[in-house]
Amino acid sequence: MWKTVITTGAILALSTSAASAEPQCNTRDSVIKQLSDKYREAPVALGVTHNGGLIEVLSTGEGKTWSIIITSPQGMSCLVAAGEGWRMMEKLAREPEA
Repeated sequence: MWKTVITTGAILALSTSAASAEPQCNTRDSVIKQLSDKYREAPVALGVTHNGGLIEVLSTGEGKTWSIIITSPQGMSCLVAAGEGWRMMEKLAREPEA
């Protein structure tokens, strides 16, 4: 019984925190400007999703902070993750030489 009560409580706590942690969205230019002004972040990596969305990683030059935003094809950008200690990985495999 206690296991059920604890599990139910954990699920309710997770769903409550997830509901209050809605993404912050605005136009791409506005989101980029905000992250630049507040954290001095700039884009360091990007990719295009299968449905035309743009995913960007922004970071400070020394990697102190980072953010990930996704921009819809209509131009609305949402902050989906942020943190500290961004590190670029070295390229492990080289392109085959022609």
